[in-house]
Amino acid sequence: MSAGLLFTGGVSIGWLQYLHRSATPLRHVPGSNAWWQHAVVAAVTVAIAGIVWLARRKRIEAQVLLAPLGRSAARRLSLLLRQALWRPGSFGRALLATPPLLLFVFGIVRAGYQVTNGLDPNGTVNAWGGPTYIGAMACHYLDIFVVLAACAWLLDRLMPKRLTDRCQSARHPFG
Repeated sequence: MSAGLLFTGGVSIGWLQYLHRSATPLRHVPGSNAWWQHAVVAAVTVAIAGIVWLARRKRIEAQVLLAPLGRSAARRLSLLLRQALWRPGSFGRALLATPPLLLFVFGIVRAGYQVTNGLDPNGTVNAWGGPTYIGAMACHYLDIFVVLAACAWLLDRLMPKRLTDRCQSARHPFG
């Protein structure tokens, strides 16, 4: 639900940007679309996905990429923040988890923003994957996918794995 709200907020921000767009069309600058760079990003992404698939051939879990969006992840993040108040090691983990968490949140907002802001021809003319809307969306969403996957992986490694531990909860008043 929070991911949906963040995405909707991004769509709204993009729509406001679109409503205040410039009437003067921009000219396309050759080389500004970064197609070959995104071909490399796509190839690396496919290679990493293939390696992950081979490593988990018997048990492929879609939750690897979606973990920070679920209730389980919210409970793990809440546990990490509660532990950060009481344990020095957990405080360090919480500090380390902050940048990927913020980047993850920003990525969801940015994905929504791209949907409506990309309707402005000036928004895609010199964009990565431009000058078309479809090309710009393909490249931007590839970038967002890679960043969100990396952030999800980092957050999965940084957040505590144990969701219910009565002994831990009894040690501090927020448990």
